[in-house]
Amino acid sequence: MQPIVPEPRNARGPSRRALLTGAAGLAGLGLLTLTGCSSGASAGTTSLPEAAATGTARNGGRLRIARPAASAAETLDSASSLSAYEYLGALYNRLVKLDQQGQTVPDLAEEWSANADGTEWTFRLRRGVRFHDGSRFSADDAIASIRHILDEKTGSPQAGVLGEVMDAESMTAVDPHTLRFALMKPNAEFPSLLTAYQCYIVPAGAIGDISRTGIGTGPFRLSSFTPAGAGSVEAFDDHFAGRPALDGIDFFSIQDTTARVNALLAGQIDLISQTNLDFATARVVAASDRTTIARSKNAQWYTIPMLATSDEFRDPRVRQAMKLAYDPRKIVDTALQGTGSAGWDNPVPPQLAAFVGDHREYDPDKAKALLKAAGVEGFRTSIYTSSYESVFTPMAVAYRDAVADAGIRLTVKNASSDSYYTQIWMQKPLMVSYWFTGRPIDQLLNQIFRSGSSYNESAWSNPRFDGILDDARAEMDDAKRLTLYQDAQRLVVEDGADMTPMFGDRLVGLSRDVVNYSEYGFEFDYLRIGLRR
Repeated sequence: MQPIVPEPRNARGPSRRALLTGAAGLAGLGLLTLTGCSSGASAGTTSLPEAAATGTARNGGRLRIARPAASAAETLDSASSLSAYEYLGALYNRLVKLDQQGQTVPDLAEEWSANADGTEWTFRLRRGVRFHDGSRFSADDAIASIRHILDEKTGSPQAGVLGEVMDAESMTAVDPHTLRFALMKPNAEFPSLLTAYQCYIVPAGAIGDISRTGIGTGPFRLSSFTPAGAGSVEAFDDHFAGRPALDGIDFFSIQDTTARVNALLAGQIDLISQTNLDFATARVVAASDRTTIARSKNAQWYTIPMLATSDEFRDPRVRQAMKLAYDPRKIVDTALQGTGSAGWDNPVPPQLAAFVGDHREYDPDKAKALLKAAGVEGFRTSIYTSSYESVFTPMAVAYRDAVADAGIRLTVKNASSDSYYTQIWMQKPLMVSYWFTGRPIDQLLNQIFRSGSSYNESAWSNPRFDGILDDARAEMDDAKRLTLYQDAQRLVVEDGADMTPMFGDRLVGLSRDVVNYSEYGFEFDYLRIGLRR
């Protein structure tokens, strides 16, 4: 549900708000018949669009968004682990954000610089920015917002990330538009830590009530909000980047994926949020004359973790054999119907600037030899999956079939989706999982692969890898730091216990009237999105 701190996950598993839920088994539901919608083409022959429609949106109009049902405890406080995610990008801005290549770019901060060793960072802030309540944005607001994240009472998922390098006293307002951070240790990638969606900036004086007021500097201001229910936002004319194309957005909470799809096909909503449609359902949506698909390239990162502390995968030769035994291109073709990219066990998505395009070997015979040398010729074990996400089981089955040529015999075991991330993930020797890809390279490698990290789903530990990451954080030369991150990727491929068969395109259902839907890391462009008519 991802890139930025991981979407809010606790130590036991990913939050449903964090990981996009899949639409399992909708292909046979006869959605077009159920909704009474006509079809512009047969679902069996419809190809999926490569990109969302672009064009000039008409001025005004209201976008209707269906979102999954949430906890009644959800809040508009972006720092919280229970934040109402869909509202955040409309209501707030951060100091900095990520672009499509994973680079840190300006938002409320116009520019930033560091001292020679990366222990002090100075941000120059935009002037003339107003909050929705009319007050002016200043460095004091940024300080109060970040202190709120660091406060233990907030329980923010981002507190641990920022807390590694700073505390509540690390920030100084040099003047109303200059903010300085004095870090406890060097970090050449510090600005990227502030791109997490928990790092939105709110007025210093409004933090106590922000969970219900939603006051920010974003392109929309709050009109109404009901936890786990409906709500709406209205265009903010004084937004520093200009007024949004839309007059407003109405949010509806619909628990069931099938119901969300049917509402879209019936013309009752314009966009389905936080729902990755499976391939069959996406074809049904694309075949309708009312609806279509927006494709977010490589937005989902699928993994097959091998628990490195287990008897089965403690030996690195066995882990290497499991990788050599399969061709990830076949997994993409089978599990994703081609709507994604082969991962080759590198966790860094191809669109990131730090990506290394080296392909590891595919050699089933070598895999057999390694297993024999490890004393486990004819290796057998179980691979766990569930209906939690629509691609999980197709991926597990495709991997099982792919490694058979190396003499590896896997039994696919389905576990309950309700308990998958509490009883299976990080506990069984071999399982499937996924993340979103909208996170900076430093955070991706440190949070999911560093020894001892609570997000390290394979429990892999490699002191050399950890040392490379430490060196990267202390290296202020951009080119040298990039080389270190690329060395770290190669080590994950060579020795790591987390396989990456593929990156999947996220398939988003939306009305054919919607234009300029552009998504990255679960967030879309609220300024440019609009309606044709």
